[in-house]
Amino acid sequence: MGGDSDEGIGAGSAPQGWHSRGYIPHYDVPGLIQLLTIRLHDSMPAARLAQLNRTSGKLTPVQIRSALENHLDAGYGACYLRDPRVASLAQETLLHFDGERYNLLAWVVMPNHVHTLLQLRAELPVGKVMQSWKGYIARFSNQLLGRSGDFWQRDYFDRFISNEDHYRNAVLYIEGNPVKARLVSSPEQWPYSSARMKSVAEKSAPLQ
Repeated sequence: MGGDSDEGIGAGSAPQGWHSRGYIPHYDVPGLIQLLTIRLHDSMPAARLAQLNRTSGKLTPVQIRSALENHLDAGYGACYLRDPRVASLAQETLLHFDGERYNLLAWVVMPNHVHTLLQLRAELPVGKVMQSWKGYIARFSNQLLGRSGDFWQRDYFDRFISNEDHYRNAVLYIEGNPVKARLVSSPEQWPYSSARMKSVAEKSAPLQ
């Protein structure tokens, strides 16, 4: 499956603080709340990436991140996650170890990328969680789709949450992503998100 691995989470691994695998630097500390993004291998046109690399010295980190997010929301690539079978598989994978290895605070599965707001609960590096998610989803999605080869982009984006306002804004950003991408008119209408799950839970809760 190319760069995707379905190896499980190793018990002997430990968080590494600031580190890099050679592409994007990551910050990895137990208990830290992080906004994490993984994207499909073809979600960003090579020409656009090259253009961003050429102009990166003239842009602020916020401007670069905004440009990347706008292109993701434009729906480039094959958008395998648009298939309900694949989107459901991805969402179920995220939820599988929620409350055990991590707290999944918010999430959304978009057609060509996934956003999560995650807090690790154990001495477990976030890179191992990403590896486990990406490998499992890639393996079984390729089976569902009858394809082979790379599924995800090699690395992931992370941003640690610095305070309560940042946390609230991150949840709004994640759950509002389908609205921003003009896929639905309200967050709870998107079936593969924490907004939808919270809406269903509220409707099914007994009246006091």
